[in-house]
Amino acid sequence: MSEIVVGILLLLGGALGAIGSLGLVRMPDVLIRMHASTKIGTLSAGLILAASAVWFWDAGVTVRIVLIVLFVLLTAPIGSHMIGRAAVRLGVPLYQPPDEEAGTSRE
Repeated sequence: MSEIVVGILLLLGGALGAIGSLGLVRMPDVLIRMHASTKIGTLSAGLILAASAVWFWDAGVTVRIVLIVLFVLLTAPIGSHMIGRAAVRLGVPLYQPPDEEAGTSRE
C-alpha cells in the first residue's frame, strides 16, 4: 500500500515540476515566471520529500525531511521576493498586454 502512495506522490511532484518548467518557458514576464517557478517548485519539492518520508518511514529520516520542507517553505518566498526586487530596481521591462482596440501596448 505504501508503494502506491509513494508512486502517486512522486508522479504528482514530477508532474508539477514539469508544469513549473513549462511556466518558465511560456510566461511573458520575469515576475510572472518567478511566481510560477517558486510556487510550483516548492509544491513539487514538498511532494517528492513527502514520498521519501513515506518510503523510509523512520523517525530520524522523517524529522530531517520535515526540516528540509520547512527550510524550502521559508527560503523560496524570500529568494523570489529578492529576485523580483532586483528585477524592478534594474528596470527589467515588464509585460504590457496589448490594447484591445488599437492593437498596441498600453503606455
